[in-house]
Amino acid sequence: MRVIVTGGGTGGHIYPALAIADRLKEMSPETEILYVGCSEGIEKDVVPRSGYPMELVDARWLDHVTPLQVIKTGMKVSKGVLQSLKIMKSFRPDVVIGTGGYVCFPVLVAGHMKKKLCYLHEQNAFPGLANRTLEKYVKNIFLGFSDAKKYFKEPEKLIDAGNPVRKPFFTISKKEARERLGIPQKDFVVFTFGGSLGSVKINEVATELIGLFNGHEGVSLISGTGRWYYEQVKSEIAQKGINLSENIRIKDYIENMDLHLLACDVVISRAGALSVAETTVCGKAAILIPSPNVTGNHQYFNAKAVADKGGAILIEEKDLDLRQVVEDVMRLKNNPELLLSMSEASRGCAPCSALDIICGKITGDYESLKNK
Repeated sequence: MRVIVTGGGTGGHIYPALAIADRLKEMSPETEILYVGCSEGIEKDVVPRSGYPMELVDARWLDHVTPLQVIKTGMKVSKGVLQSLKIMKSFRPDVVIGTGGYVCFPVLVAGHMKKKLCYLHEQNAFPGLANRTLEKYVKNIFLGFSDAKKYFKEPEKLIDAGNPVRKPFFTISKKEARERLGIPQKDFVVFTFGGSLGSVKINEVATELIGLFNGHEGVSLISGTGRWYYEQVKSEIAQKGINLSENIRIKDYIENMDLHLLACDVVISRAGALSVAETTVCGKAAILIPSPNVTGNHQYFNAKAVADKGGAILIEEKDLDLRQVVEDVMRLKNNPELLLSMSEASRGCAPCSALDIICGKITGDYESLKNK
């Protein structure tokens, strides 16, 4: 089987695509994978490290603000479709699957035009315009959250799957993760991150906690600032006169998210679909602060799905109080029973069967088509 996987812009779209690619290869080692991304996304840096070959095409967000922007988008997408058709001709895929990001649009349209088996994975509770538009071009849409069903027009295409998470999240222990990261086994570990692009609000929380825990024996704090905010955070800490101790780690980008999530006790983050999925697979108590600047406020619903089952504390950004967050962290630190209860509830929300559902359906459809 020859498969094109596509998805880009942020890690939330890229890593699910890689997880699907890995599982398809695991199921059938002779499967050939080609990743198609956009030159403007971080996939051009992330995907090559996975070992999969990659092609880049033009793509652009859907923008209805002005007629000029609509024209620019149309021209860019049209060029991307032509580039994707050329890739289809040379690679000759049997299957095309997209996991989100505007690069999916030209690639899946081209796959449909070439009559390939086309699939889409919608990670969020509220699907964006591009994915709603792509519904007519694909055989099935795999849903990360069942709440997304009401936004699509062809219910027969929809399959509840959950969000796919890469294999290392299931196979590495907390003890091993701490050993590999050099974190003391007995420490209470807090991990803050705002996604691949970073978050001002999450960084504000991290800075507050750094002031509290710096040099504090028995506690480690890891902060993923995002590359846009790394220097700003370092500057703010310096201005406060804080000389960082060894128990504080500040990173611009978290390369090995699996190790960091598995090593920690408490996660403080936004509520992107992939982040929520990875946090719950690792069974971590979480303080989730959804971004309000997303389509349909979907991060709120992502977070609520876990908070309603007791696995997370949900704080809307408009209600964010740094002192309250500190109190919540200290409550979890000083109450092992509460921490364990939240961890178990978090794990109960984990999408452990997502890859089986997605890859089982794809390979089943391929085999059926091949045997006709």
